[in-house]
Amino acid sequence: MKYSYSPRGVCSQRIDIEVEDGIVTDVKFLGGCNGNLKGIGSLVKGMKVEDVIARLEGTTCGFKKTSCPDQLAQALKKAL
Repeated sequence: MKYSYSPRGVCSQRIDIEVEDGIVTDVKFLGGCNGNLKGIGSLVKGMKVEDVIARLEGTTCGFKKTSCPDQLAQALKKAL
């Protein structure tokens, strides 16, 4: 399943996610901190969707109440 999500409150403008049988197979961020977001995408590949949500949900960025990792968790929750 492919899913695109428009994050809110962060620098990235879009998150493209691919999930197969409950496993994250690919994540790409458009915009944001390029190297960090490529790293997050690489780290979550092969993980169960529920595990990614549990690890990343609630992560903040500076003074913001959310972050790109938190928005990835929100995107995965909606994709389910």
